[in-house]
Amino acid sequence: MAKRTPWDKYQLILPSLSQDVSITELSRTHNIPVRTLRDWKKKFINLGLPGLDHIKRKDQGTRRCMSQQMQELIGGFALLKPKLRITAIYQKIVLLAEQANQKPPSYTTVYNVVRKIKPALLTLSHEGVKAYRQKFELIYRRECKAPNEIWQCDHTELDIYVLDSDGKEVKTWLTIIMDDYSRAIAGFQLSVEAPSSINTALALRQAISRKEEPCWETCGIPQILYTDHGTDFMSVHIQQVCVNLKIRHFNSAVGRPQGRGKIERFFRTLNDTLLAILPGYSQNGKPLSKPKLTFTELNSAVKDFIVTTYNQQIHRTIGVSPLQRWSEGFLPQMPNSFEELDLLLLFIQRPRKVQRDGIRFLGMRYISIVLAAFVGETVTIRYDPNDLGEIKVYHQDNFLCKAVCQDLSDMTISLKEIKAARSSVKKDLFDQLRQSKAFIKGVTGRKCPSSPKQSVVSEPKTSKLRIYENE
Repeated sequence: MAKRTPWDKYQLILPSLSQDVSITELSRTHNIPVRTLRDWKKKFINLGLPGLDHIKRKDQGTRRCMSQQMQELIGGFALLKPKLRITAIYQKIVLLAEQANQKPPSYTTVYNVVRKIKPALLTLSHEGVKAYRQKFELIYRRECKAPNEIWQCDHTELDIYVLDSDGKEVKTWLTIIMDDYSRAIAGFQLSVEAPSSINTALALRQAISRKEEPCWETCGIPQILYTDHGTDFMSVHIQQVCVNLKIRHFNSAVGRPQGRGKIERFFRTLNDTLLAILPGYSQNGKPLSKPKLTFTELNSAVKDFIVTTYNQQIHRTIGVSPLQRWSEGFLPQMPNSFEELDLLLLFIQRPRKVQRDGIRFLGMRYISIVLAAFVGETVTIRYDPNDLGEIKVYHQDNFLCKAVCQDLSDMTISLKEIKAARSSVKKDLFDQLRQSKAFIKGVTGRKCPSSPKQSVVSEPKTSKLRIYENE
């Protein structure tokens, strides 16, 4: 029989309160003892409706047949580390009870005492502070109010094997930058090497820059970059980038990944939706099928999934697609120039000397018409290891040009352009010579040679008259 509420009790005694129906008649009608009905009526008259509520026993929840000390002993054994089975706890309690000449509790009693210990206390005792935080600590979920307010950045090792340039099976690392407000992926970097500041910088460069794909609109400079305490995120390079771009860099609490739940969720979605159907997908470190994809093919597959699937699908939490939420009524803040951005983010740099046929690098030749004026000069090149079709050339930390490798890039430089560049450089040099000569002539009054050609020295004339040695 269901327990009666105070309102149910009131409805039963109401006729005796308002219609002069006797308690005895109500007892026969509802099959309730007369004493119970009189008790309810008296409590209602004195205390009102709250008086009809059930009064709990003061000792409810305690074992009345077992001492407090015995209950504390059972709880103490249950909180020991390593964790004891209830059978072992029961045996220890029986032994202690016999030594103290007390009646030991039953196994069921011991089981019920252990069951009533708070799960949070058991987790803290057996699994430690970290497990307790992840399961029971209250967390604060920050909700952004606009796109590019907070970007999250994190790495993960993908559960898939690919073939490297030598045909060996290797695993890859993925670096992701996500807009916290829209959940849109702004940039990524795939690498066969462990996370580093270089990969983070390349992913950030892609995230900030405008994309070639028209349906991948996310770009701009974020207000806050939110990362963990990885050595790559804490590097001087990334800190300097954030300072120069006026990005505030925040880190999650050490050992507390709850604040990065959104980006962790993306990693699971990528793993379950894309990687699980590709050859080479692995579980517990072992591939389920023979790897067939190259690194480049996997990079293209991940990019296609981000651009055409994830960013375009309706997100269950926000109710629209990430790209739609990011682009609604928003104008991103862009860098002053992308040359300065490359100077900050393209960390890989090498000194090179400009040869007559361009810049030699990694066995390839890079050329630009701008280099015609710097033949013989030492320059610094910066490059993206995933795109060797072009390099950025700097002279004394000033951006000069983009030099392309015509074997790897779609862009080609014609002979006509090279000839025009050479003529322009020579014309500038002759102009400088004329100005220099005019300046010297004006100061010293001397006439300078009209041509830089070397003057011809005439040989001294010799006499045709023969002279003898004794003369």
